[in-house]
Amino acid sequence: MSIDRALVDAALAAVADPNTGHPFAAAKNLKNVSVDDATVSVDVVLGYPATRQFAAIEALVAGALREVPGVANVRVRVSQQIAAHTVQRGVKLLPNVKNIVAVASGKGGVGKSTTAVNLALALASDGASVGILDADIYGPSLPMMLGIEGRPESPDGQSMNPLTGHGVQANSIGFLVDQDNPMVWRGPMATSALEQLLRQTNWQDLDYLIVDMPPGTGDIQLTLSQRVPVTGAVIVTTPQDIALLDAKKGLKMFEKVGIPILGIVENMGMHICSNCGHEEHIFGAGGGERMGKEYGVDVLGSLPLDIAIREQADSGHPTVVADPDGRIADIYRSIARKVAIHIAERARDMTSKFPNIVVQNT
Repeated sequence: MSIDRALVDAALAAVADPNTGHPFAAAKNLKNVSVDDATVSVDVVLGYPATRQFAAIEALVAGALREVPGVANVRVRVSQQIAAHTVQRGVKLLPNVKNIVAVASGKGGVGKSTTAVNLALALASDGASVGILDADIYGPSLPMMLGIEGRPESPDGQSMNPLTGHGVQANSIGFLVDQDNPMVWRGPMATSALEQLLRQTNWQDLDYLIVDMPPGTGDIQLTLSQRVPVTGAVIVTTPQDIALLDAKKGLKMFEKVGIPILGIVENMGMHICSNCGHEEHIFGAGGGERMGKEYGVDVLGSLPLDIAIREQADSGHPTVVADPDGRIADIYRSIARKVAIHIAERARDMTSKFPNIVVQNT
């Protein structure tokens, strides 16, 4: 019995990506569809990292194809191909860095750095090549959170190689100064130092570079937003009204410089007593959701106020690596996947596809 190719195409068209809800065919994720006697082969190429879900997606697609009359064998190969996407107008991409994600908050103390580190580790756990830059010149925390000691090596006296922690490339001013040495610098000095860290680090073929931004919306943040090629920003807040007030300012800053908001992460949304199990909204409830509705931005996820998150970050083993199968690590991975999907749905950067035009006198 011959296989009707139209039935194969119809079966594939009905299969939706469980992470996006969109059909794989409509999103152009299906490649190399072929029918050979009683065997159907297809490649599923995702635009975001999801290696932990490859087997489930393969089973989903294969199950749909086996329903087609005449199909005896199915070969489904799932892979991921992460592309560079557009940034602010007039700003060029960095070499060896496809996408830069700024993790920001208008206010300090809302868990921004902890979120940034766990998002980087979550993306890496799904097969992406990830780096993280500690942009908080005055209060670098990356060395402690990733459990990294030592100083970056310079192969040529002008650039430096990133250090690595838990499979993530990293750089921070904290690697270059003593831990108890305060950075008493004015804004222009701090901005210049940060740009050097960003541009003079030999990042190695990164799919994503997470930039842990300093809190606030001052000179450093504005300068970076205008000069650094940012694919999108993630805003971290707590449900507290004061934190939301400052988070909105950070959101508006990115909007003004043409950087899309990928979503909001709500930290410390709920506290569950470790003794009695009582749930309490210490910092209020629903703040992130209200902010998202007000500005038309997705709420990527809400994290609880949990002592384990703090203890794991302080120990140099953040939650995603300390308890990879735990509930909170699942939340971080869900947030990271949503960030990557939002990026994948943006327009691709095509500047590398066009030749340089050179005008010469002849």
